[in-house]
Formats: sequence, C-alpha cells, structure tokens
Amino acid sequence: MIKRIVLVVVFLIVLAGILAGIKTLQIRRMIAQGEKAQMPPETVTVAVARSESWEDQLTAVGSLTAVQGVTLSAEVSGKVVHLGFESGGSVQAGTVLLKQDTDSEAAQLRGAEANWALAKLNLERNANLLRQNLVSRLDYDNAEAQYKQTESLGDSLRAIIGKKTIRAPFSGHLGIRLVNLGQMLLEGDPIVSLQSLDPVYVNFLLPQQQLGQIRTGLAVRVTSDALAGQVITGKITAINAEVDAATRNIQVQGTVANPGKNLLPGMFVTVAVVLPARENVLVIPATAVLYAAYSDSVFIVEGQKSEKDGQPVSTVRQQFVKLGKKRGDFAAVAVGLKEGDTIVSTGVFKLRNGQSVIVDNALSPEFKLSPTPDNN
Repeated sequence: MIKRIVLVVVFLIVLAGILAGIKTLQIRRMIAQGEKAQMPPETVTVAVARSESWEDQLTAVGSLTAVQGVTLSAEVSGKVVHLGFESGGSVQAGTVLLKQDTDSEAAQLRGAEANWALAKLNLERNANLLRQNLVSRLDYDNAEAQYKQTESLGDSLRAIIGKKTIRAPFSGHLGIRLVNLGQMLLEGDPIVSLQSLDPVYVNFLLPQQQLGQIRTGLAVRVTSDALAGQVITGKITAINAEVDAATRNIQVQGTVANPGKNLLPGMFVTVAVVLPARENVLVIPATAVLYAAYSDSVFIVEGQKSEKDGQPVSTVRQQFVKLGKKRGDFAAVAVGLKEGDTIVSTGVFKLRNGQSVIVDNALSPEFKLSPTPDNN
C-alpha cells in the first residue's frame, strides 16, 4: 500500500515538471517573438523650432464707454406735443428732439410782457420826474423794483418754455425712444439715450507693478467676440492719478476709432497694450506640446539607421521643455530646445519615446500668430 502511494506521488511530481517545462518554453517563445516584433511607424507632421521677435504686450479685460453719453430726460412736467426723432437715428447738436405743451406758459408770458412794458414806462417817467425833483427817491426806487420784478417773471417763463423744448446737446447716435406723443412727462422722466460713438473710450485695469511700463500715447489693440476677429487700434489717452487701495490696480483709459459704430458703450473687450520693447523668443506650434502635471514635453524627430536592415529611419525622442508666453497658435520655449530642432507638430499624445515615424506634412494645419478661426 505504501509503495503504491509513493509511486503515485512520484508520477504526479514528474507530470508537474513536464507541464512546467512546457509552459516555460511557451513563455520564452512569446518573449522572443515580442522582442522581434516592432511597432509600425506612426505618420506625423513636423515643424522646426525657430526664433522670432515678439511684441511685448500687457493684456486686460476692458469696458467701453462713450466719449459723450447721456440719457436725456424731462426738466419740467408737461405733455408731449411734438417728437422730432426716431429710435436708432443719428442727430446733430441742437436738433429739436421733443416739445412739451407750453400754451399755459405762453399765455402767462404775454401778460408778463405787458406788465414789463408798463413797468418800463413807469420807471422812465419816474426817472424824468426825479431829475426835476418832482418825485421822491422812494417813488423812483419802487418803480425800479417793479420793473425788475416784471422782467424777472418774464425771464422765468421764457426759461420754462425753453426747458420744454428738448434739444440734442451734442452730435451722436440715439437709442430706443422711451416716450410717446401725448404722454404726460414728469420732471426727470427719461426720453432717449444719446451716445457719441466715434471715437469711444476703453477703460481697463492693470496691476500697480505694471505702472512703470505704460504711458500715454502707447498703442492699444481692442478685440471682441462681437467683432468677428477684427482688431481695432487706438492709444492710451489717460492714466488715473491714484491706485485703488482695495485691489492695487490702476485704471487706464484708451481712445479707439469706431467709424463703423460696431463698438457700443457697455461692451466688454480684450485690450492689449503694445509695449515699445520687443522680445526674441524660440517658438513652436502649441499643438506640439504634450502637457502634463509633472512637466511639459515635445517629441524631437531624429534620423538613424535601422538595426534590422541598416536603412535610414526616423524616430522620436521625448524632450522635456519649459514654456514661456503663448501667442496665437504658437508657444515660446524658454528651456529644452534649440533653433532648428525638428519636432512633431500634431498628434503627440499617441507617441512614445523611441518610436519610429513617417513624416508627412501634406495635412499639416496652418499655424498663425494672429488666427481668425471661423465661428461655426
């Protein structure tokens, strides 16, 4: 019985050894095949790192305001009897926009003018009599006071009549009409917005540490999503005399031309202040960068001979870089590359270090410093 058990155990041991040997041979064969296997080359587009001279800029978010802008309102109460404008129109300075009912004031003015004429005659008569010592000085003073009172009453009525005729204080563009014919206006009721739109002011904030870099006269460039890629230029015309104690920012005002009336007060825009100094940078397409939390990198294309047949092949080497400023479709490289290095420009996320590649720039995108992508 014991002999039989020993034989069974020996048989099982031998069987396990045979199976282990077979499995070991299979694993070695798979490893050998993996070492012989090669990844197929990846088709890539390439670009060359090159030096450029970039304008140095300060960027900020700004808000547009009119050089002259006001919401016209009623100075005195009265009924609207005439409207001389339409919503959205342009007017010249002095144009009559609205008239209120002045019948009551006109009637009072006629009576006041009659009293003024009588007071004037009475004053002149008393002046002649005073020279002849026929009236007292008191009578003359009373006549003069009466004359001035009637004159003041007439001036007051004329001022009220004048205030009931609303004129454009300056040339500009009208907004939406807020009143109707026959409407009773109270003092302070809004009538219409009037804005001078060419040129316009752009107000923006810069940190106090950048105060030494700016001055009046520097060029500014204004862009907005409402301008469909258009860039409008102007210049800095004013710098505030104090820094905001809460934010440590200083307010800057630029003036930009607006002949097409595309810029409206209240719009927010992106402002770039162009500094006089230029900066020499090494630039590459921004799509060439493989962004990562630990460090950004690019893939440099290098030529070498194939170990299999000795033919020249192109491979990629991952190179870590330190990036600088970005401008349009390009990024500046501060550390890690030199001018003339050929790098993969698109599809870097699918590459690995040492992989063979085939260069084909037929489908390479066009990289621009100031791109204007279509808004689809």
